Amino acid sequence: MKKLVIAEKPSVGRDIARVLGCKQQGKKYIEGNEYIVTWGLGHLVTLADPEGYDKKLKTWRMEDLPMMPERFKLVVIPQTRGQFQAVKSLIERKDVGEIIIATDAGREGELVARWILAKAGNKKPLKRLWISSVTDKAIREGFAHLKNAKEYENLYHAATARAESDWLVGMNATRALTCKYNAQLSCGRVQTPTLAMIAAREEEIRHFTPKPYYGLQLIGKGITFTWKDKKSGSAATFSREKNEEVYKKILGKTAEVTEVKKTKKTSQPEGLYDLTDLSRDANQRFGFSAKQTLNIMQSLYEHHKVLTYPRTDSRYLTTDVAETLRERVEAIAVGPYRSFTNTVLKGKITPKKSFVNNQKVSDHHAIIPTEQYASLTSFSSDERKIYDMVVARFLAVLSEPAISEQLSVKASVNGELFRAKAENIKQIGWRELYEEETGSKDMIKAGNIPVKGKEYSVGTISMTEGTTNPPGRYTEGTLIDQMDKKGLGTVATRADIIDKLFNSYLLEKKGNEIHITSKGKQLLELVPEDLKKAELTADWEKKLTAISKGKQNDQKFMREISDYTQALIKDIKTSDGKFRHDNVTRHRCPECGKFLLEVNGKHGKRLVCQDRTCGYKKTISRITNARCPVCHKKMEMVGEGEGQKFVCVCGYKEKLSAFKQRKEKQGSGMSKKEVNRYLKKQQKEAEQPINNAFAEAFAKIKL
Repeated sequence: MKKLVIAEKPSVGRDIARVLGCKQQGKKYIEGNEYIVTWGLGHLVTLADPEGYDKKLKTWRMEDLPMMPERFKLVVIPQTRGQFQAVKSLIERKDVGEIIIATDAGREGELVARWILAKAGNKKPLKRLWISSVTDKAIREGFAHLKNAKEYENLYHAATARAESDWLVGMNATRALTCKYNAQLSCGRVQTPTLAMIAAREEEIRHFTPKPYYGLQLIGKGITFTWKDKKSGSAATFSREKNEEVYKKILGKTAEVTEVKKTKKTSQPEGLYDLTDLSRDANQRFGFSAKQTLNIMQSLYEHHKVLTYPRTDSRYLTTDVAETLRERVEAIAVGPYRSFTNTVLKGKITPKKSFVNNQKVSDHHAIIPTEQYASLTSFSSDERKIYDMVVARFLAVLSEPAISEQLSVKASVNGELFRAKAENIKQIGWRELYEEETGSKDMIKAGNIPVKGKEYSVGTISMTEGTTNPPGRYTEGTLIDQMDKKGLGTVATRADIIDKLFNSYLLEKKGNEIHITSKGKQLLELVPEDLKKAELTADWEKKLTAISKGKQNDQKFMREISDYTQALIKDIKTSDGKFRHDNVTRHRCPECGKFLLEVNGKHGKRLVCQDRTCGYKKTISRITNARCPVCHKKMEMVGEGEGQKFVCVCGYKEKLSAFKQRKEKQGSGMSKKEVNRYLKKQQKEAEQPINNAFAEAFAKIKL
């Protein structure tokens, strides 16, 4: 009897087939003597739309809400029907005696496979391939140690509960709000409290009152000293009068050194990356969106096979993975990393408690390099950036600590306290990997180090001032980080949630900062208070995690969600709010004649019809990766056909034809072929659906 292996994607399926020695190429599978390998295209099966339960639900009506299926139905996704039928036929083959689930080793991967098997009516025994990388070595070892699929039943129950709860809350609340206020209003179990969190930050900024503050600095014996308030220890005061008093008090006086401290400081590197930390840092350093970082990571994991599974919430390794550290260091001993890897390989690689802890690893360990040799020339520019970040963190935890000598000096000037600090690097250690970022303060030269008890003349005295700043607006990096802290979503879902908020025009980007739109603000005024609370959603996430570990019953959780949904819809039905479009243009829809709305999408501006049943949309400008030659900011592309041109916020404008000529002349820039490829990519992004989660649903609305 043969064993059927179900991978999540064709690329992974082909890799598994090659490792297993399967060579007979079928239309949608690859067969060998012992194994048959097939794949999904991501999800092949999903939860049925409301009309799948009752045809009348195809029309959106308030009186039909809430929709509460007694039993959720699974349906084949129309676009992938051919692949599903192929997988189903293989499952039913009489010479197949066992199924091996080889989808991504996580909650979503488990759902992909189990829904396919459930829809196909599988009764055959199951095994599970659970690996954190898709290198040949990992695949071979994984198949040598296949798991009993029953070990992952609870993970499947948790994934199902998540999907069904999102359906109940999201479908019902979205329909209720849309029907009541005649506007495309999308909300959900996780996205709405995330939106509320951004709105709260906006309110903090709006109500913030800047306050001026003042300080003093003086130079003595070539050292810069900063004034410190004796009571508070603060280096500033909000009183200009007090600042001026201190200035007059110390003017013309000498500084008596009251303390000179030298201390040795040993600093350890930051821990290994999980997806949250990686997304935050990639956004801060390169402006990458959370979705962009995840996609790049997926390519490095799945295509290049040089990094481990991306969707992890752990920053630790297990002891068995720690045994492979030397192999992984050898695999990255190329190009700019060679000098660092040589240093690490010279000594004994000791797994430290700071990054090896079995108790702190759930489904997957931290993101680290695989044992596969890295061909740096095969990476795109963005892939290289993410790869460098992961490699640097990996090498840092294996490197020597950074050791420095810290000098702290206190001085008294006519009773006022002044402090100075300096640092001298004795051993650069892991900091060498981040030399450009960390830098170091120069140590005070030996001859300049003050002596305790001595008095020194004061040179320049300067009064400093500044203004308190409001909290910063969220970027995608800081938002991901905050969602993690608040327990909103999971590492696997947060990027999609943020994207959904942009695609629903509830959020917009200005530079790298996230702003809530008028539509987003109005939505929060219309949704029930409970749905905005991060605490409620975080509690649900904890319960889902408990279900995945077998510590809570999934049916009990779903009863709670059902009760909540019914109360939610009742609340929306009885509310008395109003919704007003404030982005109506003078342009009429060519399809239905109604005035179009101008919306700021994640990738540029669009005109969309205000009538949900029409669905007309047109891109009028797109944010590009082309940099302005004057200020180097990203430019927008506006216009159509030959009339297209790049415009920048600084005022710079350039026709597309001129841009092409300039890039070709530069030589080191983009070639004509690359320019055209880039423009096609921009066009593809422009044609993405307005609301990827509910686009089809909104298009079908009949009120």
